[in-house]
Amino acid sequence: MASSFLERELLCPVCHDVFKDPVLLSCSHSFCKTCLQSWWAEKQILQCMVCKRRSSRSDPPSNLVLKNLCEAFLLERDSRSSEALCSLHAERLKLFCLNHLQPVCVVCRDSEKHTDHRFRPIDEAAKDHRKQLQELLKPFQEKLKVLRRVKRNCDVTADHIKVQAQCAEVQIKKEFRKLYQFLQEEEVARISALREEEKQKSQVMKEKMEALSREIAALSDTVRATEDELRAEDISFLHNYKAAVERVQQRPPTDDPEPASETLIDAAIHLGNLSFNIWSRMKELVSYVPVILDPNTAGPELILSRDLRSVRWGRRQQLPENPERIQHLSSVLGSEGFNSGTHSWDVEVGDSDYWELGVLAGSVQRKDNLLSGLWRLRFYNGKYRACCESHPDTDIPVKEAFQRIRVNLDWDKGLLSFSDSDSETHIHTFMHTFTDLLFPYINSVNTLKLNVLPGEVGVIVW
Repeated sequence: MASSFLERELLCPVCHDVFKDPVLLSCSHSFCKTCLQSWWAEKQILQCMVCKRRSSRSDPPSNLVLKNLCEAFLLERDSRSSEALCSLHAERLKLFCLNHLQPVCVVCRDSEKHTDHRFRPIDEAAKDHRKQLQELLKPFQEKLKVLRRVKRNCDVTADHIKVQAQCAEVQIKKEFRKLYQFLQEEEVARISALREEEKQKSQVMKEKMEALSREIAALSDTVRATEDELRAEDISFLHNYKAAVERVQQRPPTDDPEPASETLIDAAIHLGNLSFNIWSRMKELVSYVPVILDPNTAGPELILSRDLRSVRWGRRQQLPENPERIQHLSSVLGSEGFNSGTHSWDVEVGDSDYWELGVLAGSVQRKDNLLSGLWRLRFYNGKYRACCESHPDTDIPVKEAFQRIRVNLDWDKGLLSFSDSDSETHIHTFMHTFTDLLFPYINSVNTLKLNVLPGEVGVIVW
């Protein structure tokens, strides 16, 4: 009651809130300074808003006693509101019931409701239960970290998909431009050849027709003159007979001209198997690489060429953490795995001072260090070594450094061999009973490129 009465007495008549910076008028009424100034400014008259008495001052003095009283009241009220009290007994909550798991006051402790219950001081109970809740929260916190990491990886993956699509589109357009140019040049060349043959054969026919025209004209003159003699009178005919015979005998009839062969356009050459012949000529333009590198498996430090035929070590990139990617090694796999048959590919290692070539089993977890399911030939510190988990590493003495390495896999016979592509010298062979899908494996820690060399391309007609 006393508290409520006091609070009412400390309320400003204008804003009905506890006084803020109260001022005192000569009539003994007080107001918040801002409330008074606002009201005076609106009414354009200096008077008390309660008793309407005019004020002799436009800047009334502060009511320091009331201001201090209001500030003390607000502090006490805030203190009371922050102190938790029992809703039943209005007592401070000093204890925690371990049976009901709720704060209680000392009166609650002695009540029938909490008979034979166990209690702890609030601070002790808060400490113990805060620790328990923190333990319960840990799995959720860890799960949240995982989800956030996955979300970040999804964001990176989404951006990477766009980059991949853009790069692939650029490369596709580039390759098709090469093909378009080849086809256009091939079209021009073949039409030029056709027109050249047309020109040559048309010239031959023109010359032949001109010769025939000259011969026809000469024979026509002879026939016409002789026919004129035959129609003359007997005396005139006989008088000119000798000259007419001599004229005819000077131009005896020749054999009929034979029809000229190969005078027509050789359409078979120009049109026969046209598409096939153009396609077969494309082998001079295109190349076939037996192993295409898969960028989705490449370690973050590796940089692949746009045509996916070469790889080198470079600056680490931010790439998606997809399951196919080899995370802990600067390695990349071929896009196609083998589980039968024989396969061969050549890699130009050049002057690179660190590389590994071989095969990796498809079942290996690529987020871990690749310790099993990997057979490889390694070059490091000027030494060649054959490495696999099932056998001790084997040092391979050589006289000269290799420039090109051929990898031969006979999956059915369980043979993986390495040889020098230039001299066809055998280097090493692994023997193992393969049961898994095997992917070509390349590791590089050098800025020099490792190049997968193209194979021979041929067209076989059966």
